[in-house]
Amino acid sequence: MRIIAGTARGRSIQAPAGRNTRPTLDRVRENLFNMLQTQIYGAAVLDLFAGSGALSLEALSRGADHAVLVDRDLKAHACEVQNLKNLGFTARASVFLCEWETAVRKLREMNEKFDLVFLDPPYQMNDLSGVFNALQPLIQEDGFIVCEHQAGHPPVVPSAFSSFRERSWGYCGVTFYRQVKEVIDEQLCDSGIL
Repeated sequence: MRIIAGTARGRSIQAPAGRNTRPTLDRVRENLFNMLQTQIYGAAVLDLFAGSGALSLEALSRGADHAVLVDRDLKAHACEVQNLKNLGFTARASVFLCEWETAVRKLREMNEKFDLVFLDPPYQMNDLSGVFNALQPLIQEDGFIVCEHQAGHPPVVPSAFSSFRERSWGYCGVTFYRQVKEVIDEQLCDSGIL
């Protein structure tokens, strides 16, 4: 695998051995980031179920400000740390070795907010309602979630989110989600901003 574009263009990245992770293929990443190109620069990125970290590494190469990588697998964690070091991105990233629930709870306690969330859970994990609900307070008002899934089988998500773009390449599908405006307004009212 390699970084497609940006400051680390053409540099190789490691993927964990075994079947516990499913790295996003180079051509899928290239097409995905072509769709995202105007939203990456300066963004705060959360990469949940990060695996090798390929998506957040690509985002950092293209000018994302900071990335948080989360995975519970020890081999994936070691790859993420090594990839960040090899590419010189360590200072612009945080890496969590834990279950997604633990990471999300910690990030909420830290009052973190993200412009872009990458979700690449195991394909058999098709009901992502709990994940999306937990992520709600972490997403900026104009932020969104990019979810990788089996082509033709988008995940189950709560009604507080709506899909606004979907593409597929072979067996891999990607769907973009944003929070429904009424939900954002309600959150702002609850927090005293509106």
